[in-house]
Amino acid sequence: MTEFEPRIVGFLCNWCAYAGADLAGVSRIQYPPNLRVVRIMCTGRIDPVFIFEAFRSGADGVLVAGCHPGDCHYISGNFKAYRRVLVLKRLLEQFGLESERLKLEWVSASEGDRFATVIKDMVKEIKKLGPSPLRAGG
Repeated sequence: MTEFEPRIVGFLCNWCAYAGADLAGVSRIQYPPNLRVVRIMCTGRIDPVFIFEAFRSGADGVLVAGCHPGDCHYISGNFKAYRRVLVLKRLLEQFGLESERLKLEWVSASEGDRFATVIKDMVKEIKKLGPSPLRAGG
Protein backbone atom coordinates (compact mmCIF):
# COMPACT_ATOMS: atom_id res chain seq x y z
CA MET A 1 0.00 0.00 0.00
CA THR A 2 1.31 3.45 -0.88
CA GLU A 3 1.67 6.23 1.65
CA PHE A 4 -1.17 8.76 1.82
CA GLU A 5 -0.32 11.91 -0.11
CA PRO A 6 -2.50 14.88 0.85
CA ARG A 7 -4.21 17.05 -1.72
CA ILE A 8 -3.86 20.69 -0.69
CA VAL A 9 -5.48 23.66 -2.41
CA GLY A 10 -3.72 26.96 -1.85
CA PHE A 11 -5.37 30.33 -2.35
CA LEU A 12 -2.39 32.66 -2.71
CA CYS A 13 -2.40 36.46 -2.73
CA ASN A 14 -1.05 37.77 -6.02
CA TRP A 15 1.20 40.39 -4.46
CA CYS A 16 2.95 38.44 -1.72
CA ALA A 17 2.34 34.71 -1.26
CA TYR A 18 2.13 33.92 -4.98
CA ALA A 19 5.32 35.90 -5.55
CA GLY A 20 6.90 34.01 -2.62
CA ALA A 21 5.89 30.72 -4.26
CA ASP A 22 7.38 31.94 -7.53
CA LEU A 23 10.63 32.84 -5.74
CA ALA A 24 10.75 29.37 -4.19
CA GLY A 25 10.38 27.92 -7.68
CA VAL A 26 12.99 30.03 -9.44
CA SER A 27 15.36 29.51 -6.48
CA ARG A 28 14.80 25.75 -6.82
CA ILE A 29 13.83 25.42 -3.17
CA GLN A 30 12.48 21.92 -2.64
CA TYR A 31 9.02 21.37 -1.17
CA PRO A 32 6.37 18.65 -1.58
CA PRO A 33 4.31 18.71 -4.80
CA ASN A 34 1.01 18.34 -2.92
CA LEU A 35 -0.15 21.94 -3.42
CA ARG A 36 -2.48 23.11 -6.19
CA VAL A 37 -2.37 26.89 -6.42
CA VAL A 38 -5.26 29.25 -7.05
CA ARG A 39 -3.98 32.79 -7.55
CA ILE A 40 -6.23 35.47 -6.07
CA MET A 41 -5.71 39.22 -5.97
CA CYS A 42 -6.09 39.45 -2.19
CA THR A 43 -6.86 37.05 0.64
CA GLY A 44 -9.46 39.56 1.81
CA ARG A 45 -11.49 38.70 -1.29
CA ILE A 46 -11.52 34.94 -0.73
CA ASP A 47 -15.10 33.73 -0.81
CA PRO A 48 -15.82 31.11 1.88
CA VAL A 49 -17.67 29.13 -0.80
CA PHE A 50 -14.33 28.57 -2.58
CA ILE A 51 -12.86 27.02 0.56
CA PHE A 52 -15.86 24.76 1.15
CA GLU A 53 -15.88 23.78 -2.53
CA ALA A 54 -12.20 22.79 -2.31
CA PHE A 55 -13.00 20.46 0.59
CA ARG A 56 -16.13 19.14 -1.12
CA SER A 57 -14.07 18.40 -4.23
CA GLY A 58 -11.63 16.23 -2.29
CA ALA A 59 -8.98 18.54 -0.85
CA ASP A 60 -7.46 17.21 2.36
CA GLY A 61 -6.33 20.69 3.35
CA VAL A 62 -6.72 24.32 2.27
CA LEU A 63 -4.08 27.01 2.60
CA VAL A 64 -4.89 30.71 2.46
CA ALA A 65 -1.65 32.68 2.19
CA GLY A 66 -1.24 36.41 1.92
CA CYS A 67 0.74 39.50 2.82
CA HIS A 68 2.00 40.05 6.34
CA PRO A 69 -0.27 42.28 8.46
CA GLY A 70 0.48 45.89 7.67
CA ASP A 71 1.82 45.06 4.20
CA CYS A 72 -1.42 44.35 2.34
CA HIS A 73 -1.54 45.87 -1.14
CA TYR A 74 -5.22 46.61 -0.47
CA ILE A 75 -4.61 48.01 3.05
CA SER A 76 -6.70 45.65 5.22
CA GLY A 77 -7.42 42.57 3.11
CA ASN A 78 -5.31 40.29 5.27
CA PHE A 79 -7.20 41.36 8.41
CA LYS A 80 -10.48 40.48 6.67
CA ALA A 81 -9.02 37.11 5.72
CA TYR A 82 -7.89 36.51 9.30
CA ARG A 83 -11.38 37.12 10.70
CA ARG A 84 -12.99 35.04 7.95
CA VAL A 85 -10.66 32.06 8.49
CA LEU A 86 -11.34 32.09 12.24
CA VAL A 87 -15.07 31.73 11.55
CA LEU A 88 -14.53 29.12 8.83
CA LYS A 89 -12.40 26.96 11.16
CA ARG A 90 -15.33 26.80 13.59
CA LEU A 91 -17.71 25.94 10.77
CA LEU A 92 -15.44 23.14 9.54
CA GLU A 93 -15.64 21.51 12.94
CA GLN A 94 -19.44 21.68 12.74
CA PHE A 95 -19.18 19.74 9.46
CA GLY A 96 -16.94 17.09 11.04
CA LEU A 97 -13.61 18.32 9.64
CA GLU A 98 -10.62 19.16 11.81
CA SER A 99 -9.95 22.92 11.91
CA GLU A 100 -6.24 22.16 11.30
CA ARG A 101 -7.13 21.32 7.70
CA LEU A 102 -7.57 25.06 7.04
CA LYS A 103 -4.44 27.15 7.48
CA LEU A 104 -3.80 30.88 7.15
CA GLU A 105 -0.20 31.98 6.66
CA TRP A 106 1.60 35.24 5.93
CA VAL A 107 4.31 34.98 3.26
CA SER A 108 5.97 37.98 1.63
CA ALA A 109 7.26 38.12 -1.93
CA SER A 110 10.83 37.77 -0.64
CA GLU A 111 10.15 34.68 1.49
CA GLY A 112 10.53 31.77 -0.90
CA ASP A 113 12.16 29.70 1.84
CA ARG A 114 9.29 30.47 4.22
CA PHE A 115 6.77 29.45 1.56
CA ALA A 116 8.50 26.08 1.17
CA THR A 117 8.55 25.59 4.94
CA VAL A 118 4.83 26.37 5.20
CA ILE A 119 4.06 23.71 2.56
CA LYS A 120 6.35 21.12 4.18
CA ASP A 121 4.76 21.70 7.60
CA MET A 122 1.23 21.60 6.23
CA VAL A 123 1.82 18.35 4.33
CA LYS A 124 3.27 16.79 7.50
CA GLU A 125 0.28 17.94 9.57
CA ILE A 126 -2.30 16.72 7.03
CA LYS A 127 -0.53 13.35 6.79
CA LYS A 128 -1.02 12.96 10.56
CA LEU A 129 -4.73 13.77 10.19
CA GLY A 130 -5.18 11.38 7.26
CA PRO A 131 -7.46 11.77 4.26
CA SER A 132 -10.39 14.13 4.50
CA PRO A 133 -13.65 12.31 5.33
CA LEU A 134 -15.13 14.16 2.34
CA ARG A 135 -12.57 12.71 -0.06
CA ALA A 136 -14.20 10.28 -2.47
CA GLY A 137 -12.70 6.79 -2.31
CA GLY A 138 -10.58 7.63 0.77
